[in-house]
Amino acid sequence: MWFLQVENMSQLDSSRPAPVQKSYDLKVWLVFLIPSLIGVFLFMTPVPSGEIMTIPIAVMAKAIQASFSDIALGLIATIICITGVMSLVFSVFKPKSLTKFRLLNHLFNVSWIWLVTRLFGMAFVLLTYFQVGPHAITSENTGLLVLKDLLPVLFSVFILAGLLLPLLLNFGLLELVGTLLTKVMRPLFGVPGRSAVNCVASWLGDGSVGILMTARQYEDKYYTQREAAIIGTTFSAVSITFCLVVIGQVKLEYLFAPFYLTVCLAGVVAAIIVPRLPPLRFKKDVLIDGEQPDGNAELVPEGKTLFKHSLDVALTKAEKAPGLKGTIEEGLHNAFDMVFAVLPVVMAVGTFALIIAEYTPIFQYLGMPFIPFLELLQIPEAEMAAQTIMVGFADMFIPSILAAGSIESDVTRFIIAAMSVTQLIYMSEVGALLLGSKIPVNIFELFVIFILRTLVTLPVIALMAHWLVG
Repeated sequence: MWFLQVENMSQLDSSRPAPVQKSYDLKVWLVFLIPSLIGVFLFMTPVPSGEIMTIPIAVMAKAIQASFSDIALGLIATIICITGVMSLVFSVFKPKSLTKFRLLNHLFNVSWIWLVTRLFGMAFVLLTYFQVGPHAITSENTGLLVLKDLLPVLFSVFILAGLLLPLLLNFGLLELVGTLLTKVMRPLFGVPGRSAVNCVASWLGDGSVGILMTARQYEDKYYTQREAAIIGTTFSAVSITFCLVVIGQVKLEYLFAPFYLTVCLAGVVAAIIVPRLPPLRFKKDVLIDGEQPDGNAELVPEGKTLFKHSLDVALTKAEKAPGLKGTIEEGLHNAFDMVFAVLPVVMAVGTFALIIAEYTPIFQYLGMPFIPFLELLQIPEAEMAAQTIMVGFADMFIPSILAAGSIESDVTRFIIAAMSVTQLIYMSEVGALLLGSKIPVNIFELFVIFILRTLVTLPVIALMAHWLVG
């Protein structure tokens, strides 16, 4: 009977992760180290660029943008039009000769709501590029702002991020960092430790990079629906470079250090509180295909240290990594996916949001309920400040532009600049990118998250502004 008891005990204990003693040869170590170190350098290493610090991927993106400057607008307009036409063809005619190609089917066979969005993007880009039609669409503060100032930047970032993200994703770096930081990220923010890499990439580089990383890992079933929604709306932070631009716009460059300290503090407070509130709280903890995640994936086996287990998980990933050909194919697939799927959405949603902000009083009306809240926080020129609060949902930079021209108080301009950064969700870029991805959020949920982030961060920012500036 003793062997039955042993068998039963092993069954009862089968849910506990067993320590794995495995050695890895030099090739696996090199596969882990070389691509990961290159990825860390490109996406996460600060380097000087003129008078500011940035990351190599941003420098490379600017170089690409400069080299394509003469044809960029025409190329982007062509890409958006191809996406619109092909999506219409796939949706209406469903040609078997084309649907058999996996990449084409993935890019252009979309639901009706995305078809409509892409067609609006195509219409907006044609009107804006040829400067015909309603001025509300083609003006320099709406369609032309998106086409000329935003899309060339995103285009260059998408190309590089798509091609080079596999260096961060496929060779064990995220597994190492994620396992090490799980005991910090999970209890504080309710997300896996690997999301810290997304945050750092956004913080040092660009928020769009963080969203693209999150979307890719969600599709690869590393994040649940809830985790992807939290990370995409919480950790795709604005880069240090853009923070410099914002604080410079309100003519408070000399306060950059306290400004960035305030942004970081308010961002952490929002990251702790907002995911615990609806709608993020009610997102399902299931993977993209509806499956349940592995509940033991983050447990450290008995007999192992956290670092040893993290290293084993990373090396196991490296051992299964695709070769050079597979990595290049994946990078090209990523780049096509980002360029063709996201650019039309940004053009459509971004232009529409800016039209509302520029030509209607909707955002001013929506900001009026905030006046008593601002007065309670003793913010000078509360009525003018309230008009800028909701405009940030259309575009992050507009509040600072309005504040620079109409508000005299340094305290209030400081608050508006910091708030526009920590609100995080703006439809001319981040919101459109989230809607264009498979991350499970809709525009109403993004608006609610925007409001929640405003309500949570504003008291923190006001307190810091009164202390540091007032």
